[in-house]
Amino acid sequence: MSLVFNSFTFPNSTSIKNRIVKAAMEENMSDENLLPSDELINLYGMWAKGGSGLLITGNVMVDKEAMTGPGGVVLDKDSELTRFKLWADTAKQNKTKVWMQISHPGRQVYKKMGGKVYSPSDIALNMGKLSDMFGHPTAMTEAQISDVISRFTDTAKQAELAGFDGVEVHAAHGYLLAQFLSPLVNQRDDQWGGSLDNRSRLLLEVIKAIKSNVSESFSISVKLNSADFQRGGFDEEDALAVVKSLEALNIDMIELSGGSYEAPAMQGVTADGRTLAREAYFLSFAASIAKNTSIPIMTTGGIYKFGTAKTVLAQGVDLVGIATALALQPDLPNGWLLGKNAEIAIPKVNWKNKTFRSLAIMALVKRNLRRVGAGKKASAKLSPLFTLILDQIRTAKLVKRYQKLMSQ
Repeated sequence: MSLVFNSFTFPNSTSIKNRIVKAAMEENMSDENLLPSDELINLYGMWAKGGSGLLITGNVMVDKEAMTGPGGVVLDKDSELTRFKLWADTAKQNKTKVWMQISHPGRQVYKKMGGKVYSPSDIALNMGKLSDMFGHPTAMTEAQISDVISRFTDTAKQAELAGFDGVEVHAAHGYLLAQFLSPLVNQRDDQWGGSLDNRSRLLLEVIKAIKSNVSESFSISVKLNSADFQRGGFDEEDALAVVKSLEALNIDMIELSGGSYEAPAMQGVTADGRTLAREAYFLSFAASIAKNTSIPIMTTGGIYKFGTAKTVLAQGVDLVGIATALALQPDLPNGWLLGKNAEIAIPKVNWKNKTFRSLAIMALVKRNLRRVGAGKKASAKLSPLFTLILDQIRTAKLVKRYQKLMSQ
């Protein structure tokens, strides 16, 4: 049997049945109270039955006033846990483990959403003509930084109470913790900025706080950029240094990805001229870091084929993170196990504008997630333009729903 289907044991002695991990995707499938919807819970049931060893949820926000999108799920210290317990139970069918990805968007908040738009420094997103779509951030105070640490901790504690097997702290893709790591965004001159040690302080403090408030069997992982793929940004040397700092905290896994809203490398697009591999975009970075750390490493981005999954593991990376391919074929691991290695038709968007292209790709993925959650089959033949328009209409309705909730 291929190494792909060998079990894997994390440093805290918990195990998963194989090396295939359903990586996080932006689902935007909460109900009207920002809790997991029936469709979202059904979706995770499909993935659990589909054969992945570990499921990592899409963004669960630590603060309902700081959202990546209006359909996001929120878990805080006051959340009622019934829906979350059902989500965890459903995702743990078929001897599957489930971790909750927990996140704060920082400055990556759409202006129409309102609420908190935080960042380490008063530096707005540069999205070209679309920059006005996002709120202008304010530099965080010490009190706000302390509050964010508490919120990550509260969410992790609640996740464990709800039955999740662990959390993944999102410190990649330009969200708040990644903003603190970035020398382009973090231009503070206090203990939270300047040197890499200072820029990584918030991430480390979040991990320490979580570890002191959950059981030893509850897994803690970090999603980290291998690089931001922006000139002068967080790079591979920085990533390795942060990984080394995390070693002392005995975490269970680091997922290596890359990019942000400004440079969506997680979709194969960079802003610094570098060309990513056509498959397993970040494998070279992940393989290099895996050789230099005792922490288990997972890489995600552009993995669709069984052969690619085997290549990832052959290069010393411990776990294979798969996202879009599992949105289109939730039972892909079962197919691989049965020897079905047919290629998946991944939606292609070849528009010149990288921002619109990125939005269209995300819209296509989210539309397919909703299809699967509703009991339908995913489709790679959906129109990118129509899907993007549909997504904008849906988002507008969800924004009104969110604003109504917040006004109450």
